Amino acid sequence: MRSSSAFVRWRKGLNWRGAVAVASFILLWQLLVRFKVPGFETIPTLSDVFSTFWTKYMLSAKYWKAWAVSFERVGYGFVISQVLGIPIGLLLGTRQMFHDVMFSVIEILRPIPPLAWVPISILFWPTNEMSIVFITFIGAFFIIVINVHDGVRSIKKEHLWLARSLGASPWRIFQRIIIPSVIPSIAVGMTLGIAVTWNVVIAAEMIASDTGLGRLTWEGYVSNTPAVVILGMISIGLAGYLSTKLVDYAEKKMMPWRKA
Repeated sequence: MRSSSAFVRWRKGLNWRGAVAVASFILLWQLLVRFKVPGFETIPTLSDVFSTFWTKYMLSAKYWKAWAVSFERVGYGFVISQVLGIPIGLLLGTRQMFHDVMFSVIEILRPIPPLAWVPISILFWPTNEMSIVFITFIGAFFIIVINVHDGVRSIKKEHLWLARSLGASPWRIFQRIIIPSVIPSIAVGMTLGIAVTWNVVIAAEMIASDTGLGRLTWEGYVSNTPAVVILGMISIGLAGYLSTKLVDYAEKKMMPWRKA
């Protein structure tokens, strides 16, 4: 009975529709290339990409170092954006004077694309590595700040008034009402932020780095090796997927009540 119930849970956990969609995409890709549909004449098949990976990159220290370097940059940028962005978002939402002084500055800087920061960051920071981490940080920072700020502002004023009327101290209100109310907004900011950090770090690696998955993809383009370009793209997709799963796990720990 236990084994059968475990099998049922395993079967329910599988995303069959997603698996079929991926298989259909691969099959369509193979057919378009095989029959040389216009625009796909020079695109390698998945088997060509896998062959390139198996023969040249499977045991390549450079390839796996690119994975490690990109993950490290994303990790640093993402964590720093949370450490700084969450407190600033809370201050913007709870302190009117701080909001009046800083919100306009953040709204002016926020629309600037992260890649527009590349030239100034290269001039400002002493190493390319610090520049790339800074650009990655910028990509997620404003997202988390705005999400936390909006989360605080969306708290019903009646809840705060009721807590004050019952004698709750400002710290108690912050601890028991504001923080629990903002956690879903923090989770949304984390989910959006991790996706943006991968977008930014790949582009930054193409511009200002000698290592990383972005650089690997760019080198495939420069050397006119489409199989390497697609291998880099697949690697980036898998790396982003793994990062998203880690963030999802952290969100579940932050919001245990959603299990119910």
